[in-house]
Parts: sequence; structure tokens; C-alpha cells
Amino acid sequence: MKVKVRIRQIDGLALAGFSDSNHWVAMDAPHKLGGCAAGPRPMELMLLAIAGCAAMDILAILEKKRVKLQGFEVDVDAERKDEHPQIYTRIELNYTFIGRNIRSEDVERSIELTDEKYCGAIEMVRGLTEIVHRFQIKETEGQL
Repeated sequence: MKVKVRIRQIDGLALAGFSDSNHWVAMDAPHKLGGCAAGPRPMELMLLAIAGCAAMDILAILEKKRVKLQGFEVDVDAERKDEHPQIYTRIELNYTFIGRNIRSEDVERSIELTDEKYCGAIEMVRGLTEIVHRFQIKETEGQL
């Protein structure tokens, strides 16, 4: 499967990226590096891509298991090298599952399948970056 994207300069280091899915995304650098600070940094977008890819896989797996969620969040903490290339050396994905009667085993299995089989974004950085998954379940009261 081929994928194509295009990057266009807007002003200085402010860029717009266009993808096969017909969506534009803005990227930029901070003022101190000559940017306009008008969008997320490309390396921030990488973290968003990894978290988004994992989240979609996990949610799809849980849906197939008929797990009903009232809410879901992913917080990411990452560490980068100080010297160039400033790659991520560690990415910690912290998942929060919100709902009633969510079984820990279902959550653990969905994360395991995502990490080991489905998430292409995680696989792209595996071997270069330590990937850590943590989760918590917040039990709610009342009906779904």
C-alpha cells in the first residue's frame, strides 16, 4: 500500500502538510528557532500519532469484546535525547478507562494486542525507543 503526503511552506518554518485522506495539518517551530509558533512541532505530532494509533486499536478491540466505556483517555510522557538526532528514548502511554464493570483482563489483553500486533506507529519506533504501557480503570456509578 502506497501512501503520499505533501508539505508546503506557509511562512518561515510554518508548514502545512496534506495527506491522502484529504486533510491538512499545520506544523511549526517556536519563535526562538525562526518559527511562528502557529502549530505543533513535528515530533509532537509523532507522539500524537503513536497515542492515536494505539488508542484506536485498543478501542476497536474492546468494542469487539463488547466492553462498554463511558470515557477513555491517553496521556503520554516521553523523553528525548539532548543531542541530535533528538529521538525519543522512552515513551510512556498512560491509558484511563472510564465506565462500569470494566475487567482488567480485557484491558490488559487489548493493550497487549495493540503493542504486539496492531499498532504500526509503535512498531515504527520499536528497537529505538522504550515503550511503556500503564493503565487505570475509573469505575463510575449509575447506568450506562
